[in-house]
Amino acid sequence: MRLRVEFTTEPFDLDEAPAHALVAREVIESAALDAVDVGPFGNTAEGAADAVLGAVDTLLRRSLEAGATRISLQVNVVGEDGR
Repeated sequence: MRLRVEFTTEPFDLDEAPAHALVAREVIESAALDAVDVGPFGNTAEGAADAVLGAVDTLLRRSLEAGATRISLQVNVVGEDGR
């Protein structure tokens, strides 16, 4: 099964990316995921279920440790082969 995760971390800072946002980006970019898209107001990534779920666990833990006060996420099943 393939999953897509969409997430944001808060609080926002329009002048400079906060530490929790940088940590989240690092986690998602270093995970074994594909179709990664990071942006200032939202981030998405797709991959095998185990890889996405593992990345989400790490993302939550590390972002909270880095100062996030809120993390919004959505996980969707996108199919067995990504179609």
